[in-house]
Amino acid sequence: MRVVIAGAGAVGRSVAAELLENGHEVLLIDRDPTKVSVERVPEAEWLLADACEITSLDEAALERCQVVIAASGDDKVNLVVSLLAKTEYGVPRVVARVNHPANEWLFNDSWGVDVAVSTPRLMSALVEEAVSVGDLVRLMRFSQGEANLVELTLPEGAALAGTRVGEVAWPQDTALVTIIRGSRVMVPDPDDALAAGDELLFVAAGSQEAELERLLTVRPQEQP
Repeated sequence: MRVVIAGAGAVGRSVAAELLENGHEVLLIDRDPTKVSVERVPEAEWLLADACEITSLDEAALERCQVVIAASGDDKVNLVVSLLAKTEYGVPRVVARVNHPANEWLFNDSWGVDVAVSTPRLMSALVEEAVSVGDLVRLMRFSQGEANLVELTLPEGAALAGTRVGEVAWPQDTALVTIIRGSRVMVPDPDDALAAGDELLFVAAGSQEAELERLLTVRPQEQP
């Protein structure tokens, strides 16, 4: 897979190193000569250019990319790169870094963003996930389809404890994607029984989150 990363700061270089280790082809773009440090990620391609300019993106051959990552420290730059990648080059997957939470609402499909990654939100979500049982925690937002990656740890005494996955009437536009049980990561099977303490990861429409939380936390005596 060919990936172009706009922004060769610490975040961009770290992502590039991970992708290269997984066997992908990576091109890093930055207009700041001090950030174009080939020796830091020697396996990557490098381009000293302004990723907000069409000529630069032509040189980067964005039309041959499967993924573009807008990883600069400037939200305006990340939005422009995302919009150009999607509208001018038809890049299938555009991931954008959100630096300031107040700007998060802009990072959607109107700006060409498929996945918005907000570092402050992610850090706070991971803190919540570590200490919360029975509370739905939003880990990531997917702009296409307005879906979110959410997590909930099934509390003691939940009505669904002991219920098989295939027997649960999940809310509409909701998919259980992973069960984390202790050190195990389980791909959900219809015959798997849920247990208290399971960390459940869902992709769900934002409009269904409240209903999903209610379903997972209701206790037997609360059922109608």
